[in-house]
Amino acid sequence: MVVKSVAINAYQHALNANRRTALEKQVSNKLQKPQEEAQGFTETLQQSLKGVNDIQTEKKHMIEEFASGKSQNVHELMITMQKAGLTMQMTGAVRSKIMQSYKEIMQMQF
Repeated sequence: MVVKSVAINAYQHALNANRRTALEKQVSNKLQKPQEEAQGFTETLQQSLKGVNDIQTEKKHMIEEFASGKSQNVHELMITMQKAGLTMQMTGAVRSKIMQSYKEIMQMQF
């Protein structure tokens, strides 16, 4: 029992160290890269919608795998479902703000 907990602690420590190293490497790469040119509104919106679509596709795929018995990882499934739900809520909120802005612009008198 003690050996099992020691092994689990060692595994968790190694996993955390690996994650920390990867995160530090990611941050240093971002700091060293020159900034890219700013994208237009259309490109940014298209990329965001593509990201939302990708997350929805991933959710659908994970649900199918879980239902067929290929995957038993409930935690990953629930995290993916929550992520997909949040992205859809954010997309709806952004859509509402865009529509509200459009209506305001259309009511302006020139």
